[in-house]
Amino acid sequence: MRRLAHGLLVLAGLALILTLAGCYSGSRPPRIGSNAPDFTVQDSQNKVTLSQFRGQVVVLNFWATWCPPCVEEMPSLVEMQRRMKDKGITVVAVSIDVDEIAYKKFVKEHGVNLLTVRDPEQKTPTLYGTHGWPETFIIDRNGVMRRKFIGPVDWTNAEITGFLSKL
Repeated sequence: MRRLAHGLLVLAGLALILTLAGCYSGSRPPRIGSNAPDFTVQDSQNKVTLSQFRGQVVVLNFWATWCPPCVEEMPSLVEMQRRMKDKGITVVAVSIDVDEIAYKKFVKEHGVNLLTVRDPEQKTPTLYGTHGWPETFIIDRNGVMRRKFIGPVDWTNAEITGFLSKL
């Protein structure tokens, strides 16, 4: 009985790790506390340069429409942006979708009213050492990386919004 309980505990732990990992395939995280690499991404609808947000807290989210954990967290990102935009917190969502039509359809059908831009060549995620989805970097008002999240996050969680408010 004890052996069975131990085995179930190990399986539950592994399941939790896999769930938290999202569509994760490994990364080399950049140094928290260093300046976030500046970038410019332009797709058919938007042009985004990180430095244009100096003075704001940036929630830089890498995602894809085909990634279930990314889809799972998107509504909370949208809601957090709605609640905190007046506090100088901006979500910049960089999609790695190759299929532009699927990307545009997803954004429209899911009411993704965040600043989102498509980077199918994955130049920006590569610059950040990101190869898993979703991954999110919190960049403070001075352009310094303060935190990295791997996997889906409930962005409306009081601990998360409190952390963002203090930056």
